[in-house]
Amino acid sequence: MGFDGTLTMRFGIYALALGFLALPVSLAARDVAIDVPAGTVANSVISIARQTGSSIVVSHPVLAERRSPRIRGRMGAEEAVRRLARSVGGEAVRVGKSSWKIVPRPKRSALRPSRPKPLPAPARPAAPDPLPIPEPGPPIVVTASKRDTRLTELAAQVAIIDGESLELGGVGGTEKITQRIATVSSTHLGSGRNKLFIRGIADSSFTGPTQATVGQYLGDLRLSYNAPDPDLRLSDLERVEVLEGPQGTLYGAGSLGGIIRLVPHAPELDVASIRGMAGAALTQHGSPGGDLSATANIPLRRERAALRVSIDASREGGYIDKPNLGRIDVNRADILAGRASVHVELDEDWTVELLGLAQSSKAEDSQYADRGGAPLENSAQVQEGSEAEYLHGQFVVSGLFRDIEIRSTSGFARQELQERYDATAPNGPDRLFLQRNDTRMLAHETRFWVPLSKRFGWLAGLSLIDNRTRLTRSLGSPDSRSASPGVLNTITEATIYGEASYRLRDGLIATVGARYTHAWLGGSGQDVAEAFVRTEITASRKQGAFLPSASLLAEVAPATSLFVRYQEGFRPGGLAIQGNFVSRFEQDRAATLEFGLRHGRPKRDPFDLTLSVSHTRWSDIQADFIDELGLPSTANIGDGRVWTASSVLGVNLLPELRLDAGVTFNESRIDEPSLALFSRTNHVPNIARFSGRLGLEYSARIARDLDLRIQAWSSYIGKSRLGIGPELGELQGDYLDSGLIARIARDRLGATISVTNLADVRGNRFALGTPFVVGRDQVTPLRPRTIRFGLDFSF
Repeated sequence: MGFDGTLTMRFGIYALALGFLALPVSLAARDVAIDVPAGTVANSVISIARQTGSSIVVSHPVLAERRSPRIRGRMGAEEAVRRLARSVGGEAVRVGKSSWKIVPRPKRSALRPSRPKPLPAPARPAAPDPLPIPEPGPPIVVTASKRDTRLTELAAQVAIIDGESLELGGVGGTEKITQRIATVSSTHLGSGRNKLFIRGIADSSFTGPTQATVGQYLGDLRLSYNAPDPDLRLSDLERVEVLEGPQGTLYGAGSLGGIIRLVPHAPELDVASIRGMAGAALTQHGSPGGDLSATANIPLRRERAALRVSIDASREGGYIDKPNLGRIDVNRADILAGRASVHVELDEDWTVELLGLAQSSKAEDSQYADRGGAPLENSAQVQEGSEAEYLHGQFVVSGLFRDIEIRSTSGFARQELQERYDATAPNGPDRLFLQRNDTRMLAHETRFWVPLSKRFGWLAGLSLIDNRTRLTRSLGSPDSRSASPGVLNTITEATIYGEASYRLRDGLIATVGARYTHAWLGGSGQDVAEAFVRTEITASRKQGAFLPSASLLAEVAPATSLFVRYQEGFRPGGLAIQGNFVSRFEQDRAATLEFGLRHGRPKRDPFDLTLSVSHTRWSDIQADFIDELGLPSTANIGDGRVWTASSVLGVNLLPELRLDAGVTFNESRIDEPSLALFSRTNHVPNIARFSGRLGLEYSARIARDLDLRIQAWSSYIGKSRLGIGPELGELQGDYLDSGLIARIARDRLGATISVTNLADVRGNRFALGTPFVVGRDQVTPLRPRTIRFGLDFSF
């Protein structure tokens, strides 16, 4: 990879590992057990230095941000440093008895190509320094920026959760994210059925034909187009990145509220390993559950190819009773998931990655209860519940052409969801409503970029998406149902986009970008009488969307920046069923102006703080409502405004103890309801006016080879309204949730105990279980207090 030699002059010696001078120098000379996880070079040198008592520096900032494989085995510090240097195209240079420097490897001639990616040597190499100047740690790089932008140079509100933290206390799903980030919220129909929201951008409670307001991605490929959150198991992830606010320029349709990007661990080329965990859980007032998880890394060809496989299985014990059916703990849920990836190094500059994922979720019955009835009881007389199946595959080619990074991703996703709702009328016979949502998506994206250097950085890309969603419904007795009107939506998108950043002066970066999408939309009614289908409604049509963006970031003090950002997003229109007729809803758009402040680096500096204030103008809002037949439908309900203020604070109270806190405030208003049905609607649904979170984390070595880690958290979810229209005006929220996790570990074995819902609060997470029942208000209580005991291992 070629870089401007003056880059090194600007950054000087990029010291990324502390000199552990208090440790005996002889430790670096003898073999010790070393286990360095895959990550950036910057993180790896810190880990090697800690385990060997050595000092290590990296002389080039871009080299420091490269990905490095896991290093494991019994070896000396010199061997560990040389392995790390070789894996990323660098060289290890000894500068003292127990000190090393990793420098870029000089380019070889075309006749003798080297396998690792070379970097040009710095224009002015620094003199060897046996005692490097300590640095607070490596830079944080936000890969969701699509051009490896440093957090300190990104004008956006970003939250990052490391994968290890997500697995603590057992592998879970999206609730692990909502528990940790105050601005992310969800509906609570059940696993594989929910909608996610970021900030105050929320549309409705159902999983109808509208596209989600939050884009979800696994690596570079979106998980779905207009299907609910698949609730993937968050195992074997490097981290999760959340970008808040519209991300239309980089991510296009369906990112009005922001995006959530899951970053899986890449296969490691030179080490075979296996790790796993198992847990058993006891739920108060309910039935027990358990979970199993295992990950294996298998080199296929030394330093050329590797395979990584993960398997997860869990059973969540039920806690809702249905006395009219004579059953207890009916809402048991089983989830089985697997993921496999292969990484192949073609040569020193080009790689190929293959990834496949499958997940199956089954909820035996619903998880809501009657409001005002006996606690944790549901008076329905039919069995409800759901089944969800998810498949995902992607093929990625990435490489380097001169100074330009290239990444091309192609893939598919298939999601099938079947839901059962109680539709029994008061004093009427048992009735069941069944809805099937079958989504198929093909997607491709290729992008080219040069990271921001001394002055300039840019990104250009193109994407193609073809999506087909079929929504079918039936209504009748549990044993015999007749078809109800459904709908088929198809869309094909072609997009070009770009973004460029220019360093106007030291500490001042301006960024502009734009995206243009052209979409071809089609569809038809399903099981609809021909008299209720109008050709002009279902006819194929075209839509276009131009989404500009701009930002300015200024460093106003050391480690402190201010930014202002303008960004737009949109969702294309589609077809819905209203009554017995096929209807059309149009695209909606959101434009956000945001002001932010950022100080310090989360979990790197003793004190960090982010503040953000944003205003969103949301036009032609798409939302679901209950039509005249009592069935869910979709329409544009009017224009709205959303004001959001949020803040996140982190403080190291002691070297071993850290406090994290986050708050968010939302105020929304729908200015001009478009139909009489919504004339009393003046708020955006499902978003609490105020939410907050407080967390503590303690981590320390309590004996020579014994580590203790404790996490405790508490969050408050404020009041919100369920949805749009008088039938969905119920209040929900206004509850406190909490949890505690403790892990004690020695070498490669750990034991965990965790408790969720410490106070055994009932609460009301979501005021909907079925939209059909009249006169029986509903609540979705929190899972009662649950204790989990777990073991984990690695070798």
